[in-house]
Amino acid sequence: MAENQHTAGAFDIRNIIGGLIGVYGVILTVMGLVGDQEQDKTGGVNANLWAGLVMLAIGAAFLVWARVRPVVVPEHPTQERQDDAG
Repeated sequence: MAENQHTAGAFDIRNIIGGLIGVYGVILTVMGLVGDQEQDKTGGVNANLWAGLVMLAIGAAFLVWARVRPVVVPEHPTQERQDDAG
């Protein structure tokens, strides 16, 4: 990526989605570790723990994806539209 290109940064939707999924994943993981273990309802599986861990992995994947392939914002978007049209 060139030095003068700007990225979406924190406003990239993947950062927002990854952050929200990560927060919910942390909450579910903590509840799975310290909350009531009602495993008879889920067939012996700690559903909160596993769902939380999966959500943490998905949230991390979104954040890594946004870091590895950032969205490049053009400096003059109106000029590019006029060039494409004519």
